[in-house]
Amino acid sequence: MSPVVTRFAPSPTGFMHVGGARTALFAWLYARQKGGRFILRIEDTDKEREVAGSIPHIIESLSWLGIEWDEGPDKGGPRAPYIQSERLTLYRSYAEKLAAAGHAYPDPYSEAELEALRTNAEAEKRPFLYRDHRPEGTEPWDGKKPLRFRAPRIARYEWDDVVRGRLSAGEEAIDDFILIKSDGYPTYNFAHIVDDIEMKVTHVIRGEEFISSTPKYLSVYEALGEAPPAFATMPPILGPTGTKKLSKRDGAKDILDYRSDGYLPVALMNFLALLGWNPGTDREFFSPKELTDEFSLERIQISGARFDETKLRSMNQHWMRLLSTDAFIRHLGVRPPSDGEKLSKAVPLLKERAQTFKEAQEMLSGELSCLFDKPILAKEQLLAKELPDRPGLALSGLRKLSEIVGSLPDDVTAQAVKDALMPAADNEESAGQAGKGGRGAILWPLRYALSGKERSPDPFTLISILGREESLVRIREAIGILER
Repeated sequence: MSPVVTRFAPSPTGFMHVGGARTALFAWLYARQKGGRFILRIEDTDKEREVAGSIPHIIESLSWLGIEWDEGPDKGGPRAPYIQSERLTLYRSYAEKLAAAGHAYPDPYSEAELEALRTNAEAEKRPFLYRDHRPEGTEPWDGKKPLRFRAPRIARYEWDDVVRGRLSAGEEAIDDFILIKSDGYPTYNFAHIVDDIEMKVTHVIRGEEFISSTPKYLSVYEALGEAPPAFATMPPILGPTGTKKLSKRDGAKDILDYRSDGYLPVALMNFLALLGWNPGTDREFFSPKELTDEFSLERIQISGARFDETKLRSMNQHWMRLLSTDAFIRHLGVRPPSDGEKLSKAVPLLKERAQTFKEAQEMLSGELSCLFDKPILAKEQLLAKELPDRPGLALSGLRKLSEIVGSLPDDVTAQAVKDALMPAADNEESAGQAGKGGRGAILWPLRYALSGKERSPDPFTLISILGREESLVRIREAIGILER
């Protein structure tokens, strides 16, 4: 058996989206599992649609995701070059071989003549097939006219797909199509076949949009006397509703946008792998090594896979929580404050609340900025939860809680702080005419004194991060404001 060779062959026509990334991932996983080779090839023969900067963008996207190739435009390899526009001589040689064998011929029609033939077919309410108008004789091809493939007249084509099983198409799927355009560039339908033959690709993993063109590909392989690779067709990626294909509006965004939004590559890889591949168990979390060990083409599903961003965010949080404190801070990408110990203590809180590193950064600049910046307090906010029947409770409560905080060790957990302070807060709960509200009347000013914000973590967590001394400074400042 030949060693497994897979490829990812994107066109440089824009950003790398989740569909392309999943195709690359499945091809890479299969090659790695089988001890084979994975090739990156750039299919840039459609120069009109090419977007400047797309090739380095594709390389950067795959590299960030953790997909590495054995051969490619930046690495070279035994079948170099790996950019189609640099392989034109090779395509011409294959085209000349087909023409010499009578399997291809120069297109004799102008665009206007072709349009007239199409219009006539439409008027007669019949499909337009170029093979019905192919010339009787075959003149030599000099490269100045487009070269068309002479499709065989076969009633039906059948082939096996690793995922979909036995597939077939009628004769209407097989027509004479352009191999080489008049500008010397090959069409996709021809160039990728030549490249797969030359690069000894054994398995082509692709989207379902290529199924209808497979008879064309098979007829070219047959004319060249080459065996086709195995085809494995992936299911479509559906939008959040599960009723239509994922679009830009639904979240089909640039892969590097996920990096900017604070997703971990391991999380996105894990998520993409489960879009259409079933491990056979209820297990959800796989490292790249575990995916390589478990992946199989036979477990790729046929039905569409729904893109669930809620699940992606939850999966990302799972992988964020597994990071060490130092690794988490590195991924935050923020400049450590002068008191880096507070940031380290805040990491568990960030892991609990944030699902992306972008959210964690926003928390640090928002509700958690109080950890590094001294709050500016307003008296009316300190009294916001004061009970009408118990004036002065905020002040007396802060004094009492200040004494308790002063008795704590400097390095204390949030739970230990809560255990120390809650009895005093509970004692105030049932006092007074209303018989309730006393707990909040003293815990609110405590939290506000520590944070200076209407929204912040609970006071126990804040004290555990700020430490005893800084917490006392902030509480005593609040007491001073209420005393004035």
